[in-house]
Amino acid sequence: MTSLDLHDSLAYHEVQQFRQIWIVLTVEFLAVLAWYSFIVQILLDEPFGANPAPDILVLIILAIFGIAFPLWFWVMSLEIQVTRTALKFRFFPFHRSWREIPFDSIAHVKAVVYRPLWEYGGWGIRCGTKGMAYNVSGDWGVRVTLKNGKSFLLGSLRAEELELVLQSKIHQREI
Repeated sequence: MTSLDLHDSLAYHEVQQFRQIWIVLTVEFLAVLAWYSFIVQILLDEPFGANPAPDILVLIILAIFGIAFPLWFWVMSLEIQVTRTALKFRFFPFHRSWREIPFDSIAHVKAVVYRPLWEYGGWGIRCGTKGMAYNVSGDWGVRVTLKNGKSFLLGSLRAEELELVLQSKIHQREI
């Protein structure tokens, strides 16, 4: 299947990334601090701080907070697709392959306003009192209830549109 064929078979596609200013500033602050400590202590050969860490620890901190952590947040994304046959989503890089929910296993979908901190403890892949949540930002999502009684929430910047597309696909399967 070519990418053009795949695009034609999509009824809905959404990609969300962690780009909230408070997250970006926090990650950037940690990265700048890691790089600054590296430059001062390793390149300029001056102790960083009143009680400087060993050089190996400065290098480890640089690798984690100056390189890996910013890259991690840059590539992390929630991607949602509605195809002809299923709801598909993945929270990359945690889910390398798509989670696929066939329409005939979905009992109900509903666009909802939710409280991410209160109901799920924040954003990301979360488990709460109402099941799993996959969210990146905001407080809008679509609660998907399966025929087996389980439910999960997909955070969405276009929750009402996603609900309508899913409802139309589910009703097409029932006819």
